[in-house]
Amino acid sequence: MSELASRATELDAADELAGLRERFVLDDVVYLDGNSLGALPAHVPGRVEDVVRRQWGELRIRSWDESGWWTAPERIGDRIAPLVGAAAGQIVVGDSTSVNVFKALVAAVRMAGEGRDEILVDATTFPTDGYIAESAARMTGCTLRPVAPAEAGAALSGRTAAVLLNHVDYRTGRLYDLPALTTAVHAAGAIAVWDLCHSAGALPVGLDEHGVDLAVGCTYKYLNGGPGAPAYLYVRRDLQDRFDSPLPGWNSHAEPFGMRPGYEPASGAVRGRVGTPDILSMLALEAALDVWDGVSVEAVRAKSLALTDFFLECVAAYTPAGRVESVTPAAHAERGSQVALRCDDAGEVMERLIERGVVGDFRHPDVLRFGFTPLYVGFADVERAARVLGETVAG
Repeated sequence: MSELASRATELDAADELAGLRERFVLDDVVYLDGNSLGALPAHVPGRVEDVVRRQWGELRIRSWDESGWWTAPERIGDRIAPLVGAAAGQIVVGDSTSVNVFKALVAAVRMAGEGRDEILVDATTFPTDGYIAESAARMTGCTLRPVAPAEAGAALSGRTAAVLLNHVDYRTGRLYDLPALTTAVHAAGAIAVWDLCHSAGALPVGLDEHGVDLAVGCTYKYLNGGPGAPAYLYVRRDLQDRFDSPLPGWNSHAEPFGMRPGYEPASGAVRGRVGTPDILSMLALEAALDVWDGVSVEAVRAKSLALTDFFLECVAAYTPAGRVESVTPAAHAERGSQVALRCDDAGEVMERLIERGVVGDFRHPDVLRFGFTPLYVGFADVERAARVLGETVAG
């Protein structure tokens, strides 16, 4: 056994989160793609079967009340809240991340007030955020300015209405300074909108602590909610009575069953709802969140950094010099829970890795991306992945 393999065994033996692995459906594959789709929590199939067979099959329409279907968006939002540093009553679950980005951006422009006709957007953002931001700018009569997150502070002005930023860059895994950037946005009198897709469930976010105005995120990555699981929308409590959604559906009406022709928004986080909730996927997500019972986000972050540190060390030891290059920051304060490696033939390399039981993903044109979910990834997984990578790129 190599020195690195021996260390991996020791690290796994000392890992306080190691027992959480048993809560998931896993096999002999090293699964390092939880930043795209989290693994299945083992108890979810049984819970979903109950939803389908009993709640839908037997109770039918009664389940909106008796099984709590109607209140699920807020109830599950309150389950997510501690994972992103928010008090209860500020998160509603539903729709996709794209739809929630649209709601948040348009509402932010409306809250910003007259004279503010510019939206800043992360120039390196996941494409759909950019598409939505461009459409929101056209609909609100704003100019859209793409900027690098590190340069957003200098780009702010009295014209800025809203700023849409990613907490973690989906390509490189770079973690941006949410507290400092939010403070800068507020100093300019603008509204801060954060995309938490690649940070929620992997590291502390601190929405309330840092005064974030609006935030969105998906639940199928580090929250393990399943493919197509609904996203969520955070609206800071003191902004909720001003949140003017561009999608005023019947579910967010003050009297949803009043069937009135005029719209009157409900109070609280309910304003973020639109139409009928997707109950099957929503309740699968609720069940999946049970794996977080008794788990500290701070402990998850500590293990995440240890895993990525160890992976980078193993990659340096196992791969030929110059064959791969990390584009993920080495500094802990600037690193999310993934490692991105630049490699000339990255697409072919990833295919060979997957054939050998190491699953990450490829991002055009030359990036190998590996996501580390501390709830179920261990140090032996990390050592094996780096060793197989070294053998693959040397072959």
